[in-house]
Amino acid sequence: MIRNRIMYLLILFIASVACIGCSNKNDQTTTENTKRDITVAELKEQMQNNPDLVILDVRTKEELTGELPKIESAINIPLQELENKMDELKIYKDKKIAVICRSGRRSSIATDLLVKNGYIAENVFGGMKAYFKK
Repeated sequence: MIRNRIMYLLILFIASVACIGCSNKNDQTTTENTKRDITVAELKEQMQNNPDLVILDVRTKEELTGELPKIESAINIPLQELENKMDELKIYKDKKIAVICRSGRRSSIATDLLVKNGYIAENVFGGMKAYFKK
């Protein structure tokens, strides 16, 4: 009888821990769903179909004149300056922001930062290298 109670309590404990883990996972999924990667093809489609789309290029000013130029309508705030210049983006808080850099690494970091600050942001997977790929 004591053994049955111990088994019952052990099963109850394991079930409780599993439920707590599941509830935390759901919270993380909600946050992750507001940030996602998009392909260059999806970006180009959004550029044609969403006049409110904001494109944020987080490369340095020097990179904008190199072999991978800036998308004409893009706003440029280098990743190194983004946290300090976040207020410049407040007017776009209710709009979708596509974040791009040279290859997608910096834009992923910038996208995470934007999402943590309440923005609707998507990272352009592959960056400008994929955008201008022939």
